[in-house]
Amino acid sequence: MFQQTISEKVSCTGVGLHSGAPTQLTLHPARSNTGIVFVRTDLGEPVEIPAHSAEVASTALATTLGRGAATVGTVEHLLAAVYGLGIDNVRIEIDGPELPVMDGSSAPFVYLIRSAGIFQQREPREMLRIGRKIEVTDGLRRISIEPAPEFRVSYAVDFDHPGIGRQELYVPSLTPEHFEREISAARTFGFLREVNAMWDAGFARGGSLDNTVLLDDEKVVNQGGLRWTDEFVRHKILDLCGDLALLGRTVCGHVRAERGGHEMHQRLVAKILATPDAWTIGEVNRRRYGDLIRRAAQVARA
Repeated sequence: MFQQTISEKVSCTGVGLHSGAPTQLTLHPARSNTGIVFVRTDLGEPVEIPAHSAEVASTALATTLGRGAATVGTVEHLLAAVYGLGIDNVRIEIDGPELPVMDGSSAPFVYLIRSAGIFQQREPREMLRIGRKIEVTDGLRRISIEPAPEFRVSYAVDFDHPGIGRQELYVPSLTPEHFEREISAARTFGFLREVNAMWDAGFARGGSLDNTVLLDDEKVVNQGGLRWTDEFVRHKILDLCGDLALLGRTVCGHVRAERGGHEMHQRLVAKILATPDAWTIGEVNRRRYGDLIRRAAQVARA
């Protein structure tokens, strides 16, 4: 019901998945209505880049935000943790062009936020409530969002690979508790046959078996195997949460995705923002907030 930030500053270090460059990341508490803001601190004068759809510079293998020449890459795993735990306001300082990949999931960032503590602020949270279906299609790929009383996800992936195949997952209520327990630890994944091409294109230079689920032509090659048998679709839901964070508000609606990915996620975000007659802002929260005040007043009178 109310906006949230973190209670204190917290930091971590690591290497970027694609750049391979070491970076330090620091999360700071932020005032109500600040939103999520990335700050590049290594460019002389700090450059602020709001976590918003308008700042998306690329969706090639990751979500990259940019303002002018300053960019911040692979933001989705941290944004998923922020969105999944219900953090509305935070200032994210980074001294390089890409966030650290950590173990390839959101779990280390969830731990970081939990270590800092979550602080409830006084301003009510404004939710984006979907009023009618919005859909994006591209051949066999499609993604939509439709009215629902809470945030729900139905996601399907379909890979022509014996180690993945078709995986489907329905989450009827993606609460912070469910995100932390069932989604946050799902890791990014890649294919051995694509590694050389990715290196030649300047990607995956920081990738390793410590931060990526890697598949050869038949199976997962990581010694520890998978964390869930359907870890692949769980990671896609994780990515979706990170990409939806770029709406700037928590979403109340049911997302259905078939063979999605960062590009499709961002196309849905862009279409939502371009269809303002299909949603309302804050209506549910204002009603609940008013009900709470009325109940409190009734208790006080009694």
